[in-house]
Amino acid sequence: MINNLLKNFCLIIFALIAPITLPAGGIQKSIHHHKFPNNTNEITLSSNTSLYSCPEIFAKELLVLDVGTTLSVLRNWKVGKNETWVRVELAYNKFLDDPNKILKGWIKM
Repeated sequence: MINNLLKNFCLIIFALIAPITLPAGGIQKSIHHHKFPNNTNEITLSSNTSLYSCPEIFAKELLVLDVGTTLSVLRNWKVGKNETWVRVELAYNKFLDDPNKILKGWIKM
């Protein structure tokens, strides 16, 4: 009887303490343990700019971006000595925005 009581007591203590150290428990890891990319650049447009489908001036113009639009830079592309294009992504809300909205394209710098 004492043996069963001791087993049940240990089981209850384990059931109360062990979950707080598990990922779904109460203890949260510090944000510094997670690796976030350091190369995420954002730019804000200072003038109206066209968003193109590919890095060519004669490419299809997808839309015109207004002043103050914030864009995330995905990559750079040098076409010539003086010509640089940037692949960008527009900020969007997954739940509120139109799912057919154009989100990525190229702008000339």
